[in-house]
Amino acid sequence: MGALPMIVGSFSVTLLSTLLALPFALGSAIFVVEISPRFGRTVFQPVVELLVGIPSVVYGLIGLTIVVAWCRGWSNTTGFGIFSGSIVLAVMILPTITSLSIDALTAVPKAYREGAYGIGASRWQTIWHVVLRAAMPSLCTAVVLGMTRAFGEALAVQMVIGNAAQVPDGLFTPASTLTSVLTMGIGNEMMGTVYSDVLWSLALLLLAMSFVFISVIHFIERKGGLNVNGR
Repeated sequence: MGALPMIVGSFSVTLLSTLLALPFALGSAIFVVEISPRFGRTVFQPVVELLVGIPSVVYGLIGLTIVVAWCRGWSNTTGFGIFSGSIVLAVMILPTITSLSIDALTAVPKAYREGAYGIGASRWQTIWHVVLRAAMPSLCTAVVLGMTRAFGEALAVQMVIGNAAQVPDGLFTPASTLTSVLTMGIGNEMMGTVYSDVLWSLALLLLAMSFVFISVIHFIERKGGLNVNGR
């Protein structure tokens, strides 16, 4: 199978963690910018951004002692797997997506909101049909940056995913990611061995995926700029 199990594991935890974090991040950004700006800016946003400063090993330890044990209790499995890794990653990328989404919503001109209110739109109609649509390119960039953060995380995922070199057949099947395999193996192999070459090849693949994410971000920003200019 080669690198297929690690590639599948990496994309699985990245996509699922993004799906779990996105509703909370977007809802938090709307709350801070549109619902309660004073409380959101002074209390809520700083609390969310504090999550960025927590080391990865702390997230991994919490995931190992709480998330894995919780999954083990009701899933009748070991608790290690894609689902546990996705929950931990969702918490880790939540501040990134939230902060960038707040900036995206804040950048929407007030004239857009005033125009919507002027034609009789309610607050939620204005948010849904005007603010979110105007900020969509920047919101997409925030999501992709969150996915990049999730795709490159190593230590926390390694502690909760199970580190089994197999294609997962379910959310609660132990799996592995590119970063978890690199973290476990790169310090224990001598340069020049076959396994060392394999690990460096996986690192090159991880670098290539980072370039893909960056290219997607530039594409979204370019298309967003074209839409704003009306061309």
